[in-house]
Amino acid sequence: METTITRSSPSRGELLRNVLIADGVVCAVTGLLVAAAAGPLNDLLGLPTSLLRGVGLFLIPFGTLVFLLGMRPVPARTAVQMLIAGNLLWVVASIGLLVSGRVDPTGLGIAFVLLQAALVAAFAELEMLGLRRG
Repeated sequence: METTITRSSPSRGELLRNVLIADGVVCAVTGLLVAAAAGPLNDLLGLPTSLLRGVGLFLIPFGTLVFLLGMRPVPARTAVQMLIAGNLLWVVASIGLLVSGRVDPTGLGIAFVLLQAALVAAFAELEMLGLRRG
């Protein structure tokens, strides 16, 4: 008896929906964690508690909206384009924060800001790819 495994190709838009869902979950979960632990993170990262809490509280509803966008059978192209632009602005603002001199992050704080900026840039790239494929 011979077993054959077949792999179906992803449906149009599946990549985009999956990336949007992942982006939304990562945003919301990060927001919850950063908002809840803003005080201890201030000591660890050297970033102001008010900044961390504000970013965390922003990311919770933002991530929820991105998640819901990904749950749609066909995410609205304009909404995805706006999300990509917002993600790219986030990356620029993150780097701008580090070079502005307005904060004095620890080495771990610098790494945290750069790592999250890189992750956001990767989501933007995958969302652009998903738009082209979908």
